[in-house]
Order: sequence, then C-alpha cells, then structure tokens
Amino acid sequence: MVPNVEKIIQSISLGDQDAVQLLLGNYNTQYAECFFFNTEAQERKKQQQLEEFRKNKIRDCASNSDSDIDSDDERPNLLLREGLAAALLGFVGGQLQPAVLRACLHTLRILSRDRRALGPMVTDSALLTLTHLGGINLRQPSQQQDKTKIQDQCDRTQTEIHGKEASGCQGAVDSDQRCTVSFSECHSFNRRGNVGHLVLAPGKKDAWEDDSEENGKVDDGEVCRKEAMKVLCNIIYNSPQARERASSLRLLQGLWESLKQGIWSGAPPTGQFYKLRLLFLLTALRPELRLQLQQERGVLVLTSALEQRLVLRWADGNQLITDNTSSPVSKEVSQDVIEILKTIFNVAHRFYRQEPDEEEAALYRRLAAVLHHCLLLSCDGADTLEELQGHTVNILSALPLTCLDVLLAVPVGQASHKYEDVNMDCVHALLLFMNRRLNRGQKLKEKLTPVLSLLTESSRAHRETRHYLRQKILPPLKDVAVRPEQDSTLRGQLVRLMTHVDTDVKDCAAELLFVLCKENVSRFVKYTGYGNAAGLLAARGLLNGRRNSGDGQFASHYSSDSDSDTEEYRQARSKINLVTGRVEAEQPDPMEGMTEEEKEDEACRLICMINRLSQDQIIQPMSVTRDGRLAPLWGHIRSCIEEKEEEEEECEEQGLSSMPQGLKDKTMK
Repeated sequence: MVPNVEKIIQSISLGDQDAVQLLLGNYNTQYAECFFFNTEAQERKKQQQLEEFRKNKIRDCASNSDSDIDSDDERPNLLLREGLAAALLGFVGGQLQPAVLRACLHTLRILSRDRRALGPMVTDSALLTLTHLGGINLRQPSQQQDKTKIQDQCDRTQTEIHGKEASGCQGAVDSDQRCTVSFSECHSFNRRGNVGHLVLAPGKKDAWEDDSEENGKVDDGEVCRKEAMKVLCNIIYNSPQARERASSLRLLQGLWESLKQGIWSGAPPTGQFYKLRLLFLLTALRPELRLQLQQERGVLVLTSALEQRLVLRWADGNQLITDNTSSPVSKEVSQDVIEILKTIFNVAHRFYRQEPDEEEAALYRRLAAVLHHCLLLSCDGADTLEELQGHTVNILSALPLTCLDVLLAVPVGQASHKYEDVNMDCVHALLLFMNRRLNRGQKLKEKLTPVLSLLTESSRAHRETRHYLRQKILPPLKDVAVRPEQDSTLRGQLVRLMTHVDTDVKDCAAELLFVLCKENVSRFVKYTGYGNAAGLLAARGLLNGRRNSGDGQFASHYSSDSDSDTEEYRQARSKINLVTGRVEAEQPDPMEGMTEEEKEDEACRLICMINRLSQDQIIQPMSVTRDGRLAPLWGHIRSCIEEKEEEEEECEEQGLSSMPQGLKDKTMK
C-alpha cells in the first residue's frame, strides 16, 4: 500500500505525534531502500533512450543521476515530497518524543536522497536545525575558557611532538643519510590530470551502524544525532547550493570544534563516524574549506585522532610501540580511521610541492610513523583493509619527500622482512598491496599509480629498497622463451602495463621498472624487450642507448653492483630477439636465392610503397636523432643534406682564404 503523503502532512500540522509516528513508520518501511521515487518514469526513459540508440546509433550524454529524470506525471509527487520535507523540518524543531524524532529524521534521510526534492532542505533555517540536532553548535563558544583549554591541549601535543623529535634527533640525522623514501610526480593527482581522489561516488551502506542500532546498543539521543548527521551528509553531497550555504554559515567551524572536543577529552570516542564523514565531504567539495582546515592545524588534530582511535603508544623519537599479538581492528574503528585518512588527504594532497619548515617536518614525520602502522594493521574484513591501505598510500604519496625517512628507520629486531639490516616490512606491505591492485585490474589510474610512484621514488633514493624490490620483481632471467608481457609473474604484469592505453598508468609502470634497472638502457631492454621499452626511451631521448646529461641527476643514487645473469640466460643471449625480448624460432631468409639486382629492385619497390603511404599520410617514417628522440625521416634527411652543404661551403671558404691574393682573384674569375 502506497503511503498517503497528504495525510502525513495533515497529521504533522495538527501536531499529533502518535499518528505521525505510525504513518512515518509505514512510509519509512516502504521506502527504506529506495533512492529514487520515479521508478516507472526511469524505466520508460531508459527504454526510450535504448530504442533511440538502436535507431540512430547515437547515445546522448547521460545525466549524472537517475533522480534527474523528470516528467509531468511525476511533478505532483515531487511537490508532495517537498511539502513533506518542509513540514518535517518545521516539526523536528519542536519538543518531540525520541521515537517520533527518530522517525521524522529517518524520513528526512530518505527524502534527502532525491536531488529534486532538496529545495526545503537547503535553506539556512533547515541546515541550522539539522546541525543543532546533530550535536553541532554553530555559535561561538560562550565560555572562552573551554576554547582556551582545547587550544592549550593542541599546543601541548605540538610540544610533545617536538620533544620526541628532539629526543630522537641523532637517530633521525643518521636515518636521513642512509634512507629516504620519496615519490614521483607521476602520482595520480599530478600526471593523471586533475583527478585528485576528490571525485566522489555514492557510498556503501554502513551495515555496522545499522546492526548496532538494531541491537539496542545506542541510546535514543545518540541515534537521533546520527540520523541528523546522515541527513546533512546527503544534503551536502547532493546539493552545491547547500555546500555554499554551509560555507557561509561556518558549518565547518562548528563541526571542527565538536570533533576537537571529542579528541582532546581523552574519553573513548563514540558516534564520531558521521561527523568525520561530513568533514570529509566539506573538505572534498569546497576547496576553500580545505585551506581553512589546514590553517586550523587540521593535520595535527587529525593525526591525534588517528592515534586515539588506534590506541597508539610512542617510544623514543618517531617510533611506535607495536604489539604483534593484538587482535584485528574492529570494523567500527576501521571506518573511523578511513574517514580520517580521507580528510587528511584532502588537506595534505599538495604538501609534496612545499618545503616544510622544522615544525611542519616534525608533524609530517609523526604522521608518517602513524601511516606506517596503518599499513601493517590487520582489520576485520579484507575489503576494509584494502580500503584503509589505499588511503594510507595516497597520503604517503602526498607528504613531502624529506619527511618519509621514518618509514624505513624502524628497528629490525622483530621485522618479518629485512634486507641488509634494514626493516622492509613497510616495503613488503606496499609490494603486496600493489600486487593485489594489479590482480584486480580495475580503475588502475586511481588505484595503482600512487603505489607505483611511491615505490619508484623509494627505489631511486634508497639502495636497500631497490635491491629488495628487484629481487621480488626482476629476479635473474631464466625462461627466455616467453615474451616479457606474456609472463605470469609480477614483472610480466608490469610490462603489460607499459603499453596500457592510459598514459599515466603506462608511464608509472615503465618508470618503476626503469629505476629497478638503475636507469640503464641495455638492462631495461633486457627485462622488457625493446618494443615495450620504446615509449619511455623515446620520451627520455634514450632511443640511441646513450643517456642525456639531464637524465643523470639520480646516477649518484645507484651503486655499482653488477647484473648477475643465470647460466640459462648466458647460453641463450645471442639468440634473443631484442625487440620481443625472447628467443624466436628461426625464420627462413626471404632473400635467399635472389641476385644482387633482384635485391636492389625489391628495395626500390619497398621504398616506393613507403613513400606512397607517407604521401597519403597513412604512415610517417621516423628516424632517431642524435639526441635519442624520434623525428620525421624526410626532415632528418633534409637536415643532413643541409649540414653537408654547409660543411662543403665552409671548406671552400677556408680553402679560398688560405690562397695567395693573386691566385684567389683568378679562381674567382
């Protein structure tokens, strides 16, 4: 039975809470999992578009959301939903029973999913009402003492960071000299264009929240606050106008003060998830709010929030006390940590371009140590762990390069993976993470390029990291009968990406392999084949096999270790086709039995065919220039002829200048 919306509005106007609760209960049950109300109109529109496409073979640009579909038949229902939303927003501002308030907010949450019915919800009064119900005070704190107390706590934490940094200063200097972890500008928010992980997608159902509410673990007041925050999140996500009004109403300031009070209070944090999600949405969708949060020492506070949620304890310097026997992190804690990491990335995703001062460097090193811990966490659920590690990698790729030395400056006492007395647990975790992303093969530009960039620059700067990764990715060649891109190993997966259609993915994969080969052209071709390597070599001007002076800036980072070959490779080396990277079956000589004249005729015919294809602009013959780059062949030939003519003219001029004057006059005549 379809709920009678007009009857609900009438009961709200009469103030009959019992009737409103009963009617809204039926409404919420009916539309609990409904995101768009005009289902029939959607199906008709999709069928019409499909038939139009079959007829004209042209697909119009699809709308961003199915809720954008409208029709004259749907208009009355849309007006009723807007009227219901307006009535509920006025109703929840009064004194209501907790169960009634919860039902009203649940209905508003359902209505806020429809972008067309948001009109009554994007007003200042509606946003202020929902913010108040969510436990956020937008007014300035009436007691300056409370604000000063919070600021003092923030200052004490900052002082604590500097104290630990000073106590571990000698160790930090030593680790700076022997290891530095960095990342490349081919990270996904730079070379990939303007994709900065700020393009939001519809979220997943938070099952753990629903379970906790159904089991009665949360009181009515907390449930109502969560419902109000859910409504606010939907409105902010779906409405640009609401985001603009929220910025004008200083919603971020009130939300930030509420979160800081929970963080500095020292009590176990509860019910912060949707406040953290709202903070993420505001900073993701409003650039000026990202800058504002950065100025409010957002990274410091959010780092402290991570420490609080993960119950971290510090040793000397930037070292954490780890407990390998601890149980996996619960789903509730993991979800909070993920929201915090996403917000930190929003604020910090441009830090890599900046040179931090001493205070900022201490903070970023502390954050890097916390992120190191996040990489090695065990979570309740494989998907949750994958998401958490993904956001951790994004932040690591965004931090200044000079602040990531702490990732490897970890004692090797209990390390599961180490190389030359260096703890490689973090590098191994990144390697496993990259392997999982490679196997999934989805959204490689967003999901894979950050970890590729991080591993690339870490290998370029740190000898032990490069050696460890080379053992795992580029072990000594044995089977040379298989093309590199057809290999099932990690090397084969990366080589296949070197010819990917996405330029950023292709460049990141090639760059990692090139660095693992110490940027040596012959070694790079050996492991990938010249055909796969040609793209990177052409871009760097290395097609002639010689390194340009500008490409040698990292040469000092590479040691003089040799490339050990297996016995199998040494035996087959002379038979390997450098273009394909494998031993090819012997092919018969196509010119066998032909005379020299027949060979010349065949060559002339081939030249004529190439010339015809070039004139028709089907192909463009290219040649390798002196600087190792590709250039049109005919232009190269013309330049060579012009250079030869200039040299001949210079020789003639030099010959004339050396003649006696009388002989020169006779020659000129």
